Amino acid sequence: MQSNEPLRLSLTNITKRYPGVVANRSVSLSVKPGEAHAVLGENGAGKSTLMKIIYGAVKPDEGAIQYNGQAVQIRNPQQARALGISMVFQHFSLFDTLSVAENVWLGLDPSFSLAQVSARISVKAAEYGLDIDPSRPVHTLSVGEMQRVEIIRALLTEPKLLILDEPTSVLTPQAVDKLFVVLKKLVSQGCSLLYISHKLHEIRELCTACTVLRAGEVTGVCDPREESNASLSRMMIGAEPPALKHQDRTPGPVLFEARHLSLNKEDQFGVNLVDINLQVRAGEVVGIAGVSGNGQRELLYALSGEDTRPAPDAVHLNGQAVGHVGPNPRRQAGLHFVPEERLGRGAVPSLSLSHNMLLTRSEAISSSGWIDTQMLQTQAQKIIQQFKVKANGAQAPAQSLSGGNLQKFIVGREIDAKPKVLLVSQPTWGVDVGAAAQIRAELLALRDAGCAVLVVSEELDELFEISDRLYVMANGKLSPAIQRKDATVAQMGEWMSGLWESHA
Repeated sequence: MQSNEPLRLSLTNITKRYPGVVANRSVSLSVKPGEAHAVLGENGAGKSTLMKIIYGAVKPDEGAIQYNGQAVQIRNPQQARALGISMVFQHFSLFDTLSVAENVWLGLDPSFSLAQVSARISVKAAEYGLDIDPSRPVHTLSVGEMQRVEIIRALLTEPKLLILDEPTSVLTPQAVDKLFVVLKKLVSQGCSLLYISHKLHEIRELCTACTVLRAGEVTGVCDPREESNASLSRMMIGAEPPALKHQDRTPGPVLFEARHLSLNKEDQFGVNLVDINLQVRAGEVVGIAGVSGNGQRELLYALSGEDTRPAPDAVHLNGQAVGHVGPNPRRQAGLHFVPEERLGRGAVPSLSLSHNMLLTRSEAISSSGWIDTQMLQTQAQKIIQQFKVKANGAQAPAQSLSGGNLQKFIVGREIDAKPKVLLVSQPTWGVDVGAAAQIRAELLALRDAGCAVLVVSEELDELFEISDRLYVMANGKLSPAIQRKDATVAQMGEWMSGLWESHA
């Protein structure tokens, strides 16, 4: 880069206030052409708000923005895209009822036909190793597949500044490697990146500059290549996350079981479940690894009771056949569930945190049907305090929380119910290193109290850290169980391709 070349982006004293909270306070940040720049901070530090300001989705209260050396006021995302700014959101902005191609089409030049857009998606998907069918309706996609759509949509705009908010949170290590090849190529071509991730090793591998936010303010600027995970963690949260204490235990009786669970897919893009057998005992954490879209969603629907098509004997809870009963009877029998989709399934966006308690908790409902709102508030406040959720009190709407803080609240709500069996999908998706350590510690504490915990995650490191036994899911089939101490990352990678017969 020539020394006289203007900065790609310059923010000066950006401030954004919301009722009860200052999201950004006098934030200044600069990004050079062809620079991968990380924005680091714990959940609720103001990272996503700042990115939305750059993308024109949120208007700042104070401060100035320069783009390619020119003062700009970015009033909306359309204007941002016209300038060459594109963004991959943490919370997906996709229309469920439209296809992948139709969703992508909405953000592109209207002169393109739908067929042209579909063809471009297929080319980009193949080029970048982000496998996706342009004709699929979005409501049939897993969270990992939705992430791929968002990334492809951004790349198709040929951006000069690409903002990525937790882009790898639900991608497999192999998919991340492929994405990094793409991102490094973009950088070499002069595209600038603003990269938000809680995966510190990713930041150190990809980025050459880093701005650290804490409580909405810039607290440091560094070159992450010269830092360690520990030093970045200290800059971000003021300390290193506590080490997990995973002690071997002898598990108790089987509390939850799938027996020869087979299920035809409900739509043409789903995955058939084929002869699933799994057991979860009292006082153990069982992990299920696998690439997104291999039947994990269908399995969790069947295990949680959202899908009641299985034969009664296909799912057993506390020795009772429950394959045919819905979520509420299973909940009354002690089974709780954390879905992978936070907004819309784990929480109602417009409802307060206290009213969101009612989705899975009934203690505040009297026998006559009256709701004890004070009890709801007390319950929600307890979770806010215990899980260090940054929220403007129990009355804050769910959609006002950052993704990581909402995740902490949802996980906390289910753990606080003291379940006998807990099913958790992607427990630490989008949460910072401190919060991830806390959630994993709480899951282990639940296990130590005798709960049977089943965790579905695409984070292999996470599964190796907290699981006692592991399964792998591929093409709607489940591998044999393996003790965590006997498993290796390489072996799990093989099994993700369905290659476990030789080990059976």
